[in-house]
Amino acid sequence: MSALEQVLARRAVQDPQSVVLEDGQLTVTAADLVSDVARLAACLRASGLQRIALLAENSVNWVRVDLAAQAAGVCLVPLPTFFSAGQRAHVLQASGAQAVIASPALYPSVATLPGAGEWEDLPFGLSVLRLDVGAGGAIPPGTAKITFTSGSTGNPKGVCLSTQQCLRVAQSLAAGVGLTAPRHLSLLPLSTLLENIAGVYMPLLAGGSIVLPPPAELGLAGSSGVDAKRLLGGLARINPQTLIVIPQLLTLFDQALGGGWQAPPALAFVAVGGARVAPDLLRRVRQAGLPVYEGYGLSECASVVSLNTPDADRPGTSGRVLPHVRVSVSAGELVVDGNRFLGYLDDPRSWQSGPVATGDLGHIDADGFLAVSGRRKHLLISSFGRNISPEWVESELLADGCLRQVVVLGDDRPFCVALVYPTRADCSDTEIAASIAAANAGLPDYARAQRWIRLPSPLSAENGLLTENGRPRRDRIAAHFAASLDTCYLPEKELLAT
Repeated sequence: MSALEQVLARRAVQDPQSVVLEDGQLTVTAADLVSDVARLAACLRASGLQRIALLAENSVNWVRVDLAAQAAGVCLVPLPTFFSAGQRAHVLQASGAQAVIASPALYPSVATLPGAGEWEDLPFGLSVLRLDVGAGGAIPPGTAKITFTSGSTGNPKGVCLSTQQCLRVAQSLAAGVGLTAPRHLSLLPLSTLLENIAGVYMPLLAGGSIVLPPPAELGLAGSSGVDAKRLLGGLARINPQTLIVIPQLLTLFDQALGGGWQAPPALAFVAVGGARVAPDLLRRVRQAGLPVYEGYGLSECASVVSLNTPDADRPGTSGRVLPHVRVSVSAGELVVDGNRFLGYLDDPRSWQSGPVATGDLGHIDADGFLAVSGRRKHLLISSFGRNISPEWVESELLADGCLRQVVVLGDDRPFCVALVYPTRADCSDTEIAASIAAANAGLPDYARAQRWIRLPSPLSAENGLLTENGRPRRDRIAAHFAASLDTCYLPEKELLAT
């Protein structure tokens, strides 16, 4: 049995009626969860399935399936609900998922997949759809979960992890945060590895519980849609002790606090990660009563690597390195060892032990606090924590020939903005808007260019905005058009008033 299974088994005997999960419709006790997981695990074993995908919103059933797959020795492939249809198809085919378990509301999005068979009933109102997508990519021995990030390109890469690797992180977090029996509210999708490990495994290991309302109930939609009033109202109603947020949500809380909103009285620890957070913002929300602590991690290390805590806190850093890993710096790049992933899906060359070169630039100070200063590549990370390759989005926007030049910006911002110059001088703004809308329709929501700016003249090497071989000088472009770019994000400041 895993460490988590042992903790739950003891709790089911010692405190069987204690609540462990609730989602607005169901309340599940410790004894119920152990029984439910055993029942569902038996069904998975009997099915003969070895790799299954899970497509569902946050719910009690998501956790049931996750834990049952671990107990049955079945490899689980969580499917983010915000992935585009093309990305979902890629994940299923690449992973070789033999079936997908889906919540009823999402049946239509998978029933038409190539190779789809018939739906089969499972306990607790779940259904499984068998697939015939081929063998899929090879996976390292011991793989219990294949997590696909939002992807820096159109086709995300699968990271293979064992149950033990995930639980090591959760155990480090439980010890570092130091709360007994925390009541956690899951805001991020459970398909996000951070929420899965720190928002489910960690509270359960610490004897706590998880509140899993449907995202729509909290005003959350897709990877970045937020109804501020509904979210703030949900927080007040649920009154959790812990949360995990992304920088964009922290910005929303900052605006709300400035408008007189008060943090829930029970709230004791809010972790923020996924993208860099300005130290001034952290200080401001803390002074207003929000106990926020910044951390850092990556999927290749089973999520969290470092975290500020009440006992070890230094704003402006991502906290002290957690005890399950070791971090060094090589040529300015952060290198992590000690809880390395098993390897990438279908890439046996990556199935070797050894440290992980993160691609992030940073340093560790004399007291052991880790500071991340930037990324080695031009990868954009939105304030919702989504990885976006600007070249990928730009190629989609250029595809129909309407636009001659496109530069996509949006690092640490809630959405992408495209700077565009049309192929034809007489091209109307209406035509440009239609072209961008058509390209956006084929992109996942987090990668769409939600605003665009028409350039007055082409970018060139002569004006210093392109390299000699025609590549955009992104930092210079962002600085040159800073005022116009800021205007595109003005609605963000008016979010609470709308």
